Amino acid sequence: MKLLRHLVAPLTAAMLLSSCGGGDGNTPASTPPPPPATTQRGALLDMHTVTSLDPSALLSLLANSDLGQLVLQLAYVPKCTITVYQLDYETVDARGTLTPSSGALMVPSGSDSGCRGGRPLLLYAHGTTADRNFDIAQLTAADDTEGVVLAAVFAAEGYIVVAPNYVGYATSTAGYHPYLLAEQQSNDMSDALTAARSALPTQDVPGSSDGGKLFITGYSEGGYVAMATHAALQSAGAAVTASAPMSGPYALAAFGDAIFEGEVNSSAPVNLTFTLVAYQKAYGDIYATPADAIASPYAATIETLLPSTDSVGDLEAQGKFPPALFSSTPPSPGYSIYTPATQPASLAAVFAAGFGSDFLITNSYRGAYLADALAAPDGGFPTLTSGVPAASPANALRIHLKANDLRNWSPAAPTLLCGGSSDPTVFFFNTTLMQAYWTAHAPAVTPVVLDVDSAATANDPYASIKSGFAAAKAAVSAQGGDAAVLADYHAGLVPPFCLSAVKSFFDAH
Repeated sequence: MKLLRHLVAPLTAAMLLSSCGGGDGNTPASTPPPPPATTQRGALLDMHTVTSLDPSALLSLLANSDLGQLVLQLAYVPKCTITVYQLDYETVDARGTLTPSSGALMVPSGSDSGCRGGRPLLLYAHGTTADRNFDIAQLTAADDTEGVVLAAVFAAEGYIVVAPNYVGYATSTAGYHPYLLAEQQSNDMSDALTAARSALPTQDVPGSSDGGKLFITGYSEGGYVAMATHAALQSAGAAVTASAPMSGPYALAAFGDAIFEGEVNSSAPVNLTFTLVAYQKAYGDIYATPADAIASPYAATIETLLPSTDSVGDLEAQGKFPPALFSSTPPSPGYSIYTPATQPASLAAVFAAGFGSDFLITNSYRGAYLADALAAPDGGFPTLTSGVPAASPANALRIHLKANDLRNWSPAAPTLLCGGSSDPTVFFFNTTLMQAYWTAHAPAVTPVVLDVDSAATANDPYASIKSGFAAAKAAVSAQGGDAAVLADYHAGLVPPFCLSAVKSFFDAH
């Protein structure tokens, strides 16, 4: 409709001028104003400075959080001052419709030669958050540990950092987040990159510019997004110097089957809420009505619940969100062995917490998914066979998980996968299945796979990272036992050690 108005307005003005004899040679004919410029993907809509932090200010911010203190133990000494901008840019939603999004641009400066001139670009994808107001550019926010660590480890070490908030967060006008949709989320990342490149060099920091190297990384959901972005940019012919996805759900089809077969991960109610709503928005066939998949009383509000300005804990206390994913009563007696799963024993308590009397997913929906998963099993779960998703899943959710599964490409640039083998939130088999796929579909450069929770081997380049992780894990266990380790594992223990490995990996390229 806008395009039609842009065409009609000048045409109507020309007709009026002609009928009134406006161009008679004596009186200049008035010229209609040009049509307004149309926006497109990657267009920079707005940009403003958020803050500028010197190395001492960054160190103070790191000291204010447990995660930051772990980073400090890894002997990071920031050398650059960073200027942080918020970018607003145009991207697309789950159905490809233009929509605004936002993110952070962090630019280094300083007297050190590594803080100025042509600098490498780091494209970063953040982890899952239920906070509607999340803005990774707000480094002084009490809960933005991820942004502070990102600034300290990379921007203050001379990388120009581009980190989108994703559609659905901060200034976005979307009422949902397009979660684990490979095409949309890689578009969001590449559009943020395009907008950031158009803003460089910035007026505040004219001495730092795009040096031509592009690195991609991210953690958890962001690990998935980072890998999807590398694949998309590679397919489009764009140059990627190296990538390092961390602890991501890359093998989505296998991960979904594991959850529905009783291996319920520690953040499953949030993950499944985001996934079902996003896939319904994108494909329209996850359910006819939310009540087909979502239990009462949550079906009525689930599509607009997350992300929220209230915490998940507050939503649970208000009766708006359940603590469990599935009913503790199986869909049928034959499914009792999956309600919950009991192996591996180290995660049995996590699986059990996913079941209860106050749950998210209806038994009928779970039963239909289970029936399809058992009839047409994934090639990577529960048994490693082909290593790829089922050839012909019939369940709608399984069909779309397969479509967004990343076991379908091989990197042409150096790639590091990092995670922890006891992760209760994003199971490590996501990483090992990608490794198996790449072994069978040999990439041009053999990816490096790092389990920070493994023993160091002879001449191990990551020996110090593994020993540091073991020490941190032991310290948590001494305070709270195995339960405390599981609670801190994904969001607190693994990230700083994987980030350290990623930094070393990128520095070498």
